Amino acid sequence: MVRTSNLKFEYDKKSEQFRFPDISLDASQNLLILGKSGIGKTTLLHLLAGLLPPMDGSIEIDGVPIHTLSNKQLDRFRGQNIGIVFQNNHAIQSLTVMENLEARLFFAQKTISQTVIKDLLEHLDISDCKNKKIRELSEGQLQRVGIAMAMVHHPQIILADEPTSSLDDDNCTKVMQLLIEQAEMNSANLIVITHDQRIKPLFNKTLAL
Repeated sequence: MVRTSNLKFEYDKKSEQFRFPDISLDASQNLLILGKSGIGKTTLLHLLAGLLPPMDGSIEIDGVPIHTLSNKQLDRFRGQNIGIVFQNNHAIQSLTVMENLEARLFFAQKTISQTVIKDLLEHLDISDCKNKKIRELSEGQLQRVGIAMAMVHHPQIILADEPTSSLDDDNCTKVMQLLIEQAEMNSANLIVITHDQRIKPLFNKTLAL
């Protein structure tokens, strides 16, 4: 499902060149990528998401070599097949939770029934927030909205960038359980990139940068 080989990247000639270990994940396998700050964790996530082009090497998702796609093809592929849980909330502040989810589906060019969306919000315990604007939500609710936006279009791969770094132990466990459960329900690969060693026991497969 997810394969990388000989990935390299540099932001400019004056910056350090990042060289990443190869990744090989079968369908529904999860991966934890651990590394300290500055080691290139977020850069790797952006490469896997097609947000950055590799300087060298290959990235395949479900057999599609995304490093060879045009920007237009890549935008379409990402919108339909990749879900990203960012460190910072990317929802539109002036819209409600439901409007943000509908916008996410519009850009993914997918149609999902209201029942499926309702079930997702209930599972994430934010169904009572669906008509609230993003700016009215608590930090915990925002985090769950971020997961919902990454999951609503039923992606094949979920990428999470430091999803637990600012959370206490109880909320760390809850957020990770939600991510793992949602990935399992959608038969998706979950890749979490973090420096947070607390979540290591939740993964059978880990990669150190």
